[in-house]
Amino acid sequence: MTDEKKRKRKFQFPTAFTVLFIILIIAAILTYIVPAGVYSKLQYNADENAFMVENHLGEVTTLPATQESLEELNIPMNIGKFIDGSMKKPIAIPGTYQRIQQSPQGLLPVIMSPIEGIMDTVDIMVFVLILGGIIGLINKTGTFDAGIAALSKRTKGKEFLLVIFVSALIALGGTTFGLAEETIALYPILMPIFIASGYDAIVCIAAIYMGSSIGTMFSTVNPFSVVIASDAAGISFSEGLVFRGISLVLAMIITLMYIYRYAQRVKNNPKASLIYEEKDKIETRFLKNYNPENVIPFNWRRILILLIFLAAFPLMIWGVSRGIWWFPEMSALFLAVAIIIAFLSGFSEKEAVNTFLEGAADLIGVVLIIGVARAINIVMDNGMISDTLLYYTSSIIENMNRGIFAAVQMILFSFLGFFVPSSSGLATLSMPIMAPLADTVGVSRAVVVTAYNWGQGWMAFITPTGLILATLEMVDVTYDKWLKFILPLMGIIGVFSIVMLVLQSI
Repeated sequence: MTDEKKRKRKFQFPTAFTVLFIILIIAAILTYIVPAGVYSKLQYNADENAFMVENHLGEVTTLPATQESLEELNIPMNIGKFIDGSMKKPIAIPGTYQRIQQSPQGLLPVIMSPIEGIMDTVDIMVFVLILGGIIGLINKTGTFDAGIAALSKRTKGKEFLLVIFVSALIALGGTTFGLAEETIALYPILMPIFIASGYDAIVCIAAIYMGSSIGTMFSTVNPFSVVIASDAAGISFSEGLVFRGISLVLAMIITLMYIYRYAQRVKNNPKASLIYEEKDKIETRFLKNYNPENVIPFNWRRILILLIFLAAFPLMIWGVSRGIWWFPEMSALFLAVAIIIAFLSGFSEKEAVNTFLEGAADLIGVVLIIGVARAINIVMDNGMISDTLLYYTSSIIENMNRGIFAAVQMILFSFLGFFVPSSSGLATLSMPIMAPLADTVGVSRAVVVTAYNWGQGWMAFITPTGLILATLEMVDVTYDKWLKFILPLMGIIGVFSIVMLVLQSI
């Protein structure tokens, strides 16, 4: 058998789409196996200044919005958190779980779910497509190539400082306001710089994605995770804050050391790269016009284009961190940037528009993956199995030893995080149920909040329903190569987190 035939017969890991569809089918099968059930839910109605309680039959009753009502329902929260708008999502009521009629998701719901997923995530898709259009425009002006050449001269021999700077900055955003989806904008910019510096695409993914993941996992004051979870647990988010801050720094050091070890190995020997076989393909995509021997001048036009583009990022971060912006506002910002760059590019109207459209078209695969990933969550939500999983997991940890309780909590939250990927959604669903269990074993409820945050964040390293598959599609890296890189670090961070949780519970 010839070498060519052997290569053809060699197993190829399925694409991101196939991985997601396999998980989608598994999720649909689970809706036949896992019993359907729900907790009664409580939500505050600001117009009537009253609590609306919906039971497992869908019947709604009204209660006065008072602290006494919360105490009668065994919800460990302050009434002020509802009145000031901190708690907007429905809260699960402890002790109200009820089995309901099974809601299996058959062939038609499964086929419809990707369409619903695309419709549900259209705001993210528009953002990504506009971003792709901007990248197409900037690439054609030669701005990135000129910038790479200028940066390469300044960072010669100190390339890893870029990894440290990027990861630390993104982790800071993650721990303070949950910087995650917004980082998609950084890959087309930083990928050429990392590759030109002698690293591979995995180093760039690790610097950005793990910076975000470590930051959000070890959140300190993130209002969308640790703050809302603390509120739902009936404690102040300042409880355990110093401990979480120390853990964040240590976890970031561990992660950077791991990335450094791999990055230096690749820099010294490109064949050591996990994606060496795709090296030419990736370099052709991201460095197609870059030639270190033929340096493109970094003239005033290119400098101005780059400055305008980069200025959009602190503005975006300001908008998101202030809580007034989300994807529609971010999309509008980058659309305005695209129009300005089109004028500055010197292209004709037709050339500028066509270049923008070609750049957007390059990210069609990415946006479709985002929609299909959402389809998995839709199938599980419609199957009514999330509350059942919470009910069974909460019964596992009752009356455990304190140290074991903390460790098992994190593992269970990792499991629940796959089925409820929304950090705020998991907090409001699980905290009223899980937090009081800490009282029964004699540990602080802050331990449960930490376990929730770390467990959900830890699973996000690899969760296909999260951002990772869209990220990998953007940079032409397959999921199996990412798993090969990240699983050892995932194990290290997992052990570190459990040890720290046990220390917190003592």
